[in-house]
Amino acid sequence: MIKQDTFEKQAKFVYLGVGSNLGNRINNIENAKIMLSDESVKIIQISNYYETPSWPDSNNPKFYNIVMKVKTNLNLLNLLNLCKNIEKSLGRKKTPKNSPRECDIDILDYDNKFEDKGINIPHPKMHKRNFVLIPLFEIDKKWRHPISKHHIKSLILALSHRDISSIKQI
Repeated sequence: MIKQDTFEKQAKFVYLGVGSNLGNRINNIENAKIMLSDESVKIIQISNYYETPSWPDSNNPKFYNIVMKVKTNLNLLNLLNLCKNIEKSLGRKKTPKNSPRECDIDILDYDNKFEDKGINIPHPKMHKRNFVLIPLFEIDKKWRHPISKHHIKSLILALSHRDISSIKQI
């Protein structure tokens, strides 16, 4: 029997959402991908880029978003800290909620777990967000919500017509 590599034994599959609506949005997201890869995060799949209006203030710059499936041996807290540090290094500052930002990295699903040590996993609003569900569907058509067990197709179908029509692949 072949002994599995230690990394493989500890590795968790994670879905990350990465977005930007300030500065060079594509460069910000690409730099976030590089920084994650440099820190024990192996990228398995990446969606296309999607553009959506800012919410709740559509007068703010539009967002570019992607979803990535990654594998990592980082525990949830260490991954969260890594994501926050990358956001800061790419220029994110403490601002009011939903303000424009250079980089936003959300842990959408961590190894199909939920509510881990006070960290809201899966992301509490992911099932209502077009910029999460549509790119996630692109890379994993079989994904199910870890808590509700709803299939990704049914979550997308529950989105409003406005949410469906306001997102565009770029």
